[in-house]
Amino acid sequence: MIAFLLWLLIWLVLWLAPLVLLSWLACFLVSLPLRRQERARFFLDLLELGLKEGRTPEQTIVAVSRSRDPSMGARFHLLAAHLETGLRLGQALDRVPRLLPLQTAAMLKSGEEIGDVRKVLPACRHRLKDGLSQTCGAMNYLILIALALTPAAPAIFQVLARFVFPKFLQLLQDMEVPPPAFTAYLIHQADFLAAIMSAGAAMIYVAGIVYIGGPRLTGWLQSSVLPICDWLAFRLPWRRKQMQRDFASMLGVLLDADVPEERAVALAAAATANVIFKTRATRALTDLRAGRKLLEAMRRLDDDGEFHWRLTNASRSTSGFRAALNGWIEALDAKAFQQQQAAAQVITTALVLVNGTLVGSLVVGTFQALIAIVNTGVMW
Repeated sequence: MIAFLLWLLIWLVLWLAPLVLLSWLACFLVSLPLRRQERARFFLDLLELGLKEGRTPEQTIVAVSRSRDPSMGARFHLLAAHLETGLRLGQALDRVPRLLPLQTAAMLKSGEEIGDVRKVLPACRHRLKDGLSQTCGAMNYLILIALALTPAAPAIFQVLARFVFPKFLQLLQDMEVPPPAFTAYLIHQADFLAAIMSAGAAMIYVAGIVYIGGPRLTGWLQSSVLPICDWLAFRLPWRRKQMQRDFASMLGVLLDADVPEERAVALAAAATANVIFKTRATRALTDLRAGRKLLEAMRRLDDDGEFHWRLTNASRSTSGFRAALNGWIEALDAKAFQQQQAAAQVITTALVLVNGTLVGSLVVGTFQALIAIVNTGVMW
């Protein structure tokens, strides 16, 4: 009895330990954007608390770092070390680029330039909601990988098409029975069908690598000559709406702070941390320098004309640009979330349907061959 219980315990450990490890690893990887978001939110909370107590951001960060709290993370203490050398917050953030998202760091630099970081904190907090949307989308892809696109699926398809089905055909030929047309078609198209399955799996795995790598991977892949990551991000409709949201939010804050229009547009474009968007903003700056009004120059950044209309109404409002644009900013945020989730659902559903069709075809081809063999055997 004791030996049986010991054997059962060993069996459970051998099976459960890898399962628990894989579950923990999946949870850790999927929650990466949320943990980046939480780190940034905690940093912003510290800045806001220090500002309420009458301290500068630099003083707040250095004071917290001197507590030697390990939960703050090594990058936070490294930032404090740079500040202690006399650097300003924006300069220190440039030395520790992985502490905060690039967009959040750019917004804080804009707040530092206008002399009031407190004004940009709401915009910084607003963009931290993007981590939740990324995590929701990642859950769809994770379920797809677990249920449909295992690495062995294309290999199984190839094995069946190259070794199992030919045996069926050989049996049918020996029995002088014509092979089923569908089974023969699967064998002849095995490479093409396996390539479809492999392409779907590869697409999901590449997306997973980019998701796990996050800003570090995209920054490493980014090139000043060929900004492929920024180009792809700008082509995604939800990312483009997030950029418009960040730009409009920062532009409203800067214009309310009486920052010159040219400087306000440049700083607001920097808050998007996207080369393609900043290139468009450069064209708008060229129009401003040529004597055009801000409302006309903003058409460079507005594909559907809505931003121009919103900005025109905001210029007539007595409550300020940021307050007047707030409704549109909220709408952009909601549309971006909706589009990202819709894209995730459509992609995962399409891949599941394609994968299911291929697997169903294998089953049909197999049973057609078996039925032909059985029918011939019965007739004999």
